[in-house]
Amino acid sequence: MKPSELLLAASVPLVWGIGFTLAKAGMNEFPPLFLMGLRFSLASLVLVWFVTFPHGQLKQIFWISFVGSTLQYGLTFTGLSMIDASLAIIIIHLEVPFAVLLAALFLKDKPGRQRILGMLISFAGIVLIAGQPSLRGQMLAILLTTSGALMWAVGQIMVKRLENPPSGFALTAWIGVFSGPQMILGSFIIEESQLQSLAQASWIGWGVILYLALIMTALGYGIWYRVLSRNPVSKVMPVMLLLPVFTIISSMLLLGERPALMFFFGGAVVIGGVSLIVLTKDPKLVS
Repeated sequence: MKPSELLLAASVPLVWGIGFTLAKAGMNEFPPLFLMGLRFSLASLVLVWFVTFPHGQLKQIFWISFVGSTLQYGLTFTGLSMIDASLAIIIIHLEVPFAVLLAALFLKDKPGRQRILGMLISFAGIVLIAGQPSLRGQMLAILLTTSGALMWAVGQIMVKRLENPPSGFALTAWIGVFSGPQMILGSFIIEESQLQSLAQASWIGWGVILYLALIMTALGYGIWYRVLSRNPVSKVMPVMLLLPVFTIISSMLLLGERPALMFFFGGAVVIGGVSLIVLTKDPKLVS
């Protein structure tokens, strides 16, 4: 991975980490799935006028949006509503090994021993950050959240398998065209008080929606799909293991949260593991 693309890839968990922190405030004002629907709808509404139409790929993009966005967020947020936060931060990041395993199976993208070791080290750091959560009475939530992580990983492999894929911003726009309305429809089926939340939203709530739509989604996913399309999944995906580090740092700065000392040790372990992954040279390039 080129240094410029590594910096771009690392900027995504930073942008998303801030977004997850702000989403905590947003979910105090909007139902979770409805908030995500507004996020993707607004992002697509802004981007779609400036990108090309994906001729011959619309059906594939529809299924990417359904699996990697709508189904994933539905499963994840249902699970998160029933689960301890410390356990959630571990389970959500199962998306990384899921994606690497799927890439090895379907894309012949072999991660190699050093990258596998880097993932194990990073995942150990996430466990240190999360502490020792209790599993009692949370098995259904664990299953739902794990399924959500798997769906996100499947969505990334579906993106990677696109032939002559659109640009990152075009892909983000057209995924949002489908997933935004899908999530809003799903919200009206399983949630309530959507119209009331719109009428009573504060300027903070609307500011959160703008950040989630324009920065976290339009910019973040635009960069992510660009980097993903140009590099092996096994090298790009582990960068997402930085997400809990950036999320907790942004929570400290924006929400005044004060993590335990173990967070800083765990964060250093995560960064060390990710560094081992991204600094590993591809065998083809070495030869």
